[in-house]
Amino acid sequence: MEDRLVIPERGALDLLALGGMAIRLDPGVVPFRRAREVAIHVSGGEYNVAANLADCFGLRTGIATAMVDYPIGDLVDERIRSMRVTPFYRRFAHDGVRGPNIATVYSDRPVGVRAPVVFYNRADEAAARLAPGDFDWATIFGGGVRWFHAGGIFAALSPSSADLVVEAMTAAHLAGAVVSFDLNYRGKIWEAQGGLAQAQVVMRRIVEQVDVLVGNEEDLQKGLGIPGSEAATSSMDPSAFLGMISQVVARYPRVKVVATTLREVHSTSRHSWGAVAWVNGASYVAPTMELDVYDRVGGGDGFAAGFFYGLLTGVEPNEALRLGWAHGALVATYPGDTTMATLGQVQALAQGGSARIQR
Repeated sequence: MEDRLVIPERGALDLLALGGMAIRLDPGVVPFRRAREVAIHVSGGEYNVAANLADCFGLRTGIATAMVDYPIGDLVDERIRSMRVTPFYRRFAHDGVRGPNIATVYSDRPVGVRAPVVFYNRADEAAARLAPGDFDWATIFGGGVRWFHAGGIFAALSPSSADLVVEAMTAAHLAGAVVSFDLNYRGKIWEAQGGLAQAQVVMRRIVEQVDVLVGNEEDLQKGLGIPGSEAATSSMDPSAFLGMISQVVARYPRVKVVATTLREVHSTSRHSWGAVAWVNGASYVAPTMELDVYDRVGGGDGFAAGFFYGLLTGVEPNEALRLGWAHGALVATYPGDTTMATLGQVQALAQGGSARIQR
């Protein structure tokens, strides 16, 4: 096992993600109990990273996921392809009444002191039916894949989805790909699968295979059972997160990189925004930005995409961190879960740009 992160120089895909797809219904600033119309965003924690890397950063990416043959599936497929992501589908037929279904996420966009409300309908979710053997990994990885990414939301859907993550990671390692995982602990989803104790059993098994780990202090505590630190003085203080890294690496020696965003919420629309990373034994901290937030959903995936882009293109770790920090901030200024930014905008903000008009 290498002591440092080693990324293949070339491959047919720069990144392959594995995860479930969802549609997010967004009534804007009107709460659902009073809503008359919604916007439809196509999302998925793992997919968002692949879509961001393809659309903003110009990399070649793919998504292995469940697809349902009904109109919602057609909508999701169109959005995937419009973001220039290559799909690898395990297809399911819809029975016209019950499912299986593409998951639905309900999330309003509050303002000021009103907190966001998120709830789900994941009844008979097609992605939860995915299981080992559903994808021909030898063929998918055979063309060359530089980086494989999965996340805790997909792993939480069912025992078979978690098993599939492990199967895919094993295939990725055999193919020489870097393996990343976003812990993305979601208590509401894990509650249906046995709660916190089961989450830790599943997450620990997966993280044993991980090279690059994304997750904040709460993710490490709840997802992996890593005790928290008392060192931090605020949510923007990276010392608590960095203080947990030694425990992460001691338990999971394959891990070479750990990264997360830092966020202090002053109001729904105003956040302090930062990021921190531990790369090959050294720590890096991004500046703190006072961020005006339009839609906070997807900011963490935006950070992961920009950070991965930096590592994939061989820039210095501090620059990779700033690219993730900048892209995550920009994603929070757009509606929806995926990027609308350009690479030039990300690079300008990462290098200290401002909101002055660009003529």
